[in-house]
Amino acid sequence: MSNDAARQEAIQRLHQRRGFLNYVIGAVVVSLFMVLIWFISGRGYFWPVWVMGGFAVGLIFYGVNQVMHKPLTEDQIQREMAKGS
Repeated sequence: MSNDAARQEAIQRLHQRRGFLNYVIGAVVVSLFMVLIWFISGRGYFWPVWVMGGFAVGLIFYGVNQVMHKPLTEDQIQREMAKGS
């Protein structure tokens, strides 16, 4: 693998991590806002749990993708190109 290719993969991984962090921050901010609305509106049934649950599912999928994601190898690319011909 060339130095340029390794650099591009490192940049891609850093962008993915930054995206994950942005997702977490956004989920926390929106969840806190929903809890604030729930609190101000009378604190009945805790409906923000549904919003938080949706964020949790998204975080799980995002996190699994981060852990399971492996860069493509040149061999994989060549085999796929051979299939298409």
